[in-house]
Amino acid sequence: MLPSLDSLRCFVAAARLLNFRAAARAVALSPAALGQRIRELEEGMGASLFRRSTRSVSLTQAGLAFLPAAERCLEAARDCVRAARGETGPPPMEITIGTRHELGMSWILPQLDKLSEAFPTLDVSLYFGSGADLLLRVRSLEIDCAVTSSRITDPKLDAARLHREDYVFVGSRALLKERPLSREAHAEGHTLLDDSRDLPLFRYWRDAPGGGDRLRFKKIVCLGGIGAIRARVLSGAGVAVLPVYLVERDLAARTLRPIFPEVTPLHDWFRLVFRADDSKRSVYEGLAARFLEVPLV
Repeated sequence: MLPSLDSLRCFVAAARLLNFRAAARAVALSPAALGQRIRELEEGMGASLFRRSTRSVSLTQAGLAFLPAAERCLEAARDCVRAARGETGPPPMEITIGTRHELGMSWILPQLDKLSEAFPTLDVSLYFGSGADLLLRVRSLEIDCAVTSSRITDPKLDAARLHREDYVFVGSRALLKERPLSREAHAEGHTLLDDSRDLPLFRYWRDAPGGGDRLRFKKIVCLGGIGAIRARVLSGAGVAVLPVYLVERDLAARTLRPIFPEVTPLHDWFRLVFRADDSKRSVYEGLAARFLEVPLV
């Protein structure tokens, strides 16, 4: 059984003063009550902590060894009280944020210095991965949290909403000049590029009002990441639905053109995802508030 803080306080006072009457006054107890606390402590430790005679009090070897540990324990208890009262700063903390490579490089990485200023006791590391991989690693506690627009269905996960993510169906200007895609039948001459076989990007167009499952592409190629998809679309290798923030400059430069612009694809949200039972929730909510201050690029 662990000793009580009151017993430790009595022991430390007696060890410092080597006078039970003076120690009793220091802790506002009677000498008899202090003596009882010391006896209970010695019984719990299974060792004598003091040598007592009618003339003097001294520490045994066990008492000498026990004193610094008891002092540290009392100081730790005082730290707990100060922390609960907000009298100390937050403790140093390390967290790993997962993200897609493209978003991490263009949006999160440039914020690291400002995050360090806003959270001086927080050390942030990055992990780059895909949506499903990020959620799995947050769930298994391999990483602390992740910025993703992946849908969350796992009850063990929770999230703070960040920026809205809009999408656009695009192809390169050169490709669409050579092979237009303005009618349903034109799709048979085109390759659809997407992240995986379940078409997580194209569904934003397919499921939107006016979209529908009406385009029959020549083939579908999966590239496993929006950076690779954008590069292949720019090269004229196919068409794809991509996040607006990723291709905004390409659209402005007219190297990419919208396809079926009368259809507005569905939108999604970036979220900061973390374990629902994670004790660092307040830290993640603080990070989310900072991320919301910086537009997507």
